[in-house]
Amino acid sequence: MNVANPPRTFHYGPMPCQAGELYLPVEPTPPVVCLLHGGFWRTPWGRDQMVAVARDLQQRGFAVWNLGYRRVGETGGGWRGTLEDVAVGVDALADFVANGIALDLQRVTLVGHSAGGHLALWCAAGGNTQRIRPSAVVGLAPITDLARCFAHLREPGVIAELMGGTPDEQQQRYRQASPLNLLPLGLPQLIIHGSEDEEVPLRWSSDYVTRACSAGDDAKLATIAGMDHMAFLDPASPAHGVLCRWLS
Repeated sequence: MNVANPPRTFHYGPMPCQAGELYLPVEPTPPVVCLLHGGFWRTPWGRDQMVAVARDLQQRGFAVWNLGYRRVGETGGGWRGTLEDVAVGVDALADFVANGIALDLQRVTLVGHSAGGHLALWCAAGGNTQRIRPSAVVGLAPITDLARCFAHLREPGVIAELMGGTPDEQQQRYRQASPLNLLPLGLPQLIIHGSEDEEVPLRWSSDYVTRACSAGDDAKLATIAGMDHMAFLDPASPAHGVLCRWLS
């Protein structure tokens, strides 16, 4: 990491998790990558998961906003606090610029891993952001259909906690929060998935990209042979190389 630009923490809400670290490169007015961590929307997993990725992207000339949000198990987490936090947190980029931080807000890419991939795609679909319109979105083994995820998980309670009920009990919420039902997004999308992912099946990403393309979106799927679900957190992984080439 460039010692001249250590990350700065900014809060967009009163809780410790309603915050993020902004990593600025030496280049002026850089494009922005907003990182959204995974962890199935619940504590204790937080934005610290994405620090290595954030530092690497900073070195490559990107401003990185490593964003935290309220999770299941925290006051206000779940429906709709978790989703609203992402929208408010992304919009905070406009406040940074208003306060003199030079960022290229015409080039804002959302990048989310697993549950964070779900939130990134949801936000890119217009999830209540008022001031920032992302220019692209990347899902790293994202969850694209919450009802399908509920049916797949051995312990689906976390989805029910997030949504305030099961798919049968909260049909409208599941439709409103599942990126698969929000297509087309109207912006470029890259989905990266490991062939050996045992947490989020590769087929979900394949089905999502097929439907996105059918809806008229510019969507691509990159399958990384032999890679599992957590390798995305390592900047030395092949998936990170694919991400960086696409961002450039």
